[in-house]
Amino acid sequence: MSLPEIKYCPGTLAEGFDTYSITCLKKVFNGRKVSHILPYCSPSSNMDSDALFDDSRKHISISGVQEKYSVILEKNKLRLANEGERGNYILKPIPSYGNKVDQMPANEHLTMQIARQAFGIDIAENALVFFENGEPAYITKRFDIKDDGSKWAQEDFASLAEKTPQTDGSQYKYTGNYLDLFVLMKKYVPAYPIEALKLFKLLMFNYLFSNGDAHLKNFSLLETPMGDFRMSPAYDLLNSRIHVADTDFALEDGLLPRNLAQGTVIKQFYILANQADLNEEQVNKIFGSLTGNSNKVEQLIRASFLSDKTKRSYLQYYQARLKRLVK
Repeated sequence: MSLPEIKYCPGTLAEGFDTYSITCLKKVFNGRKVSHILPYCSPSSNMDSDALFDDSRKHISISGVQEKYSVILEKNKLRLANEGERGNYILKPIPSYGNKVDQMPANEHLTMQIARQAFGIDIAENALVFFENGEPAYITKRFDIKDDGSKWAQEDFASLAEKTPQTDGSQYKYTGNYLDLFVLMKKYVPAYPIEALKLFKLLMFNYLFSNGDAHLKNFSLLETPMGDFRMSPAYDLLNSRIHVADTDFALEDGLLPRNLAQGTVIKQFYILANQADLNEEQVNKIFGSLTGNSNKVEQLIRASFLSDKTKRSYLQYYQARLKRLVK
């Protein structure tokens, strides 16, 4: 695989850049002039890179199936974290499972950028980066690290629900329904009326963009400087349907408990909003927001680093879901 020709910023997807734009450098890399090319080859590409990544793999505790590596920004260069170091970035190369795995970094990057740029969703800062051999990887800045290197407290919803493999089986993070998340938020989030609307919008976004892997560990609460908790920035957003034949919703019971789940998906979202005590006028605004701005979505898809064939699939999945949400 050769290095791609860059015509759009690998961070913001803005046109007319052959590397990261100033906006991307400020948001993702603290304003430092970082190259979009890493100074080593991808994992499993040669013996030297195998040793490098095997060692780095030991030093990260972020959960999940996909391989993730801890990365440090040192001056204006990105490098893998050594033992005892806490990285402030997470690097996700092409995984080893699923369909079209070579498209997964660009898929996640595109979906995250759509969430922010088209719909105003707060996201973890991110970009694409490329190994010397041309393979892409997704890189994201950790939002749980303070400026002094210490950590903000972060709890995902599996932990809040006290679900573990021991208590709920190996598929524990897929159990329950999304109304459960709002019940937990009422318990732990003082600013529930505001934060619950953010969660509702994110759930609708995941449905609209076929993210069928939005399980309990992909939603978190994050400590604030005041010592209370709010919704963390969104992370792990991607169109999972491109890679696996999954269901509309990651949780086994879907949006609602089975006794409440009825009617179209629009009706179910409104039942969810009612059960979660959300303001109906604000919920209507969320519907209006997410079912609009198609031009911006299509522009970002065209500018993305997906292959042309995958761009068409991504757009088709989006348009099919959009039809189901238009009242």
